[in-house]
Amino acid sequence: MSMLVSQTKPKANPQSPQSASLWRNRPFLVLFCTSTLLACGSKVYELALPLILYDMTQSPVAMTTMKSIEFLPNLLLAMFIGVWVDRFSKKRWSQWMVFGQMVLLFLLYGLSAAGQAQIMHYYVAGFLLMALHYGFQNARVSMLKQVVPTPLLTSANARFSFMTTFIEIMGPALTGFILLLASLHAGLLITGFAYLLAFVAISFLEKTDTPPAPKTGFWQELKAGWIELLRNQALWRISLLVIFLNATSGMYDAMIIFFAKDQLRLDTSTLGLVLSAAGLGGLVGSSAVASLRRRFPIGQLMGTTILLLGFSYLLMVFASSTWLLCLSLFLTGLISTVENVCIWTFRQETTPAHLIGRISGITGSIFKLGIVFSIYGSGFMTVSFGPWAVFLAAAVGNGLIFLLYRKLALWRLA
Repeated sequence: MSMLVSQTKPKANPQSPQSASLWRNRPFLVLFCTSTLLACGSKVYELALPLILYDMTQSPVAMTTMKSIEFLPNLLLAMFIGVWVDRFSKKRWSQWMVFGQMVLLFLLYGLSAAGQAQIMHYYVAGFLLMALHYGFQNARVSMLKQVVPTPLLTSANARFSFMTTFIEIMGPALTGFILLLASLHAGLLITGFAYLLAFVAISFLEKTDTPPAPKTGFWQELKAGWIELLRNQALWRISLLVIFLNATSGMYDAMIIFFAKDQLRLDTSTLGLVLSAAGLGGLVGSSAVASLRRRFPIGQLMGTTILLLGFSYLLMVFASSTWLLCLSLFLTGLISTVENVCIWTFRQETTPAHLIGRISGITGSIFKLGIVFSIYGSGFMTVSFGPWAVFLAAAVGNGLIFLLYRKLALWRLA
């Protein structure tokens, strides 16, 4: 395998007031506040949906099916969404994405409150919610590329990661408190109102679009995105490996709630607090990633996270107590945050601004190629062997991915 050409990383001055520069950037502030509202709402319903299905079916297959369906929009639609994002006003596009999610949540709550909701309703709503969610996220990534200077992209992504992981700490705990006072369906209503506030917040966003390139036709524009991705060999190879990284991560994530409920017999409020350990790890990771990026080559940093994630999955094979579960969640949150921020930033740094929507969409589809099947299969693996087999398969998978990462010379990326 030939040596990859090193990608030049923008040099950041450790003494420069990076944080101050970001917080004085008005478009960044609007994006950050909007994303905070969306993250607050989504963390509530992301926990509520699988718990509702668990109460309805007591089946790990039903829960993993829900998880699998939520990833289908990324797999099937992401690359097409990327073309549309590059074509249209990203502000207007974002407003429609948030509005659609808000309407869906209010409708689903109405069906649930009336006792008319069936399992299929949750499956369909989960698919549509995630499709619209990805539509917003793609536009946000594109706008961030346009409003934040390249040397500050790692810091900007770290701020978003810090915010979402902080909400992971508070969100499940808040949900657990809410579920003690009301029905599980209350989480859907709370999320709907959070999305309503986010819809209003987006209206304060100034237009940030770069002048669009002349339209040459939908398929030609999609082809241009593929040509750019294949030209960027480092990003292309990383994208292929992320297929398998997301597959092992999906197996781990899909089994955590079932393991905690079925094996450790945790009640809902305790489960919310335990899941906050992953958020705490994410806070540490998002606080440290900018410093780590300055100290270590990005190739070594991403490779190390692959190996360490395998270790954190392996801990769950031996988990027989809540404390070991918390340790595994903390490490997974910390390491995966560092890994994700590095991948997002590398993609933004090495992609031209007018193609960022398409590259984000194409890689978004590629990233999810294996996750649906791994999550769905993990439900049947659990029925046959138990959750420990799923965690072991995820750990072994990451070890193999690390070996391939070294063989592809990605370790040497600067």
